[in-house]
Amino acid sequence: MHTGLLHLHSLLRWVILLLLVFSIVRFLVGWLNKHSFGKREERLRLFTLIFSHVQFLVGLVLYFISSVVQFNDQTMSNKGLRFWAVEHITMMIIAIVLITIGHSKTKRITDSVKKHRLLTIFFGLALLVIFAAMPWPWREIIGRPLLRM
Repeated sequence: MHTGLLHLHSLLRWVILLLLVFSIVRFLVGWLNKHSFGKREERLRLFTLIFSHVQFLVGLVLYFISSVVQFNDQTMSNKGLRFWAVEHITMMIIAIVLITIGHSKTKRITDSVKKHRLLTIFFGLALLVIFAAMPWPWREIIGRPLLRM
């Protein structure tokens, strides 16, 4: 079960990143060119929210069953243990909150330009947080493969 969830979490990471990058570009263009906020944008906003929440739930299950998450007297002094037990989950929760706030705030707004602007900002901030919290292969101690298969 652990291995399957880890592979799913690794794969969903790329889905989320692609959705966020595509969303940010689309919403930025809509904001700058004052485009209307149509059904495609609604679906893109919703899919980004849904996939990010599914990814969060998979990550949460992994958090509680993974051997890399430990709580002992070494956790805060060990860079690897601290990353998995505290930093990664905290930053990912912040990213999910930013995506959720962006989605929720724009549901009630009728002004298309304002919707595009808010989603560009909230999704952009979430993407920055996600990039900072990912265990990129080049990160010492915490680095993981780009794709687990």
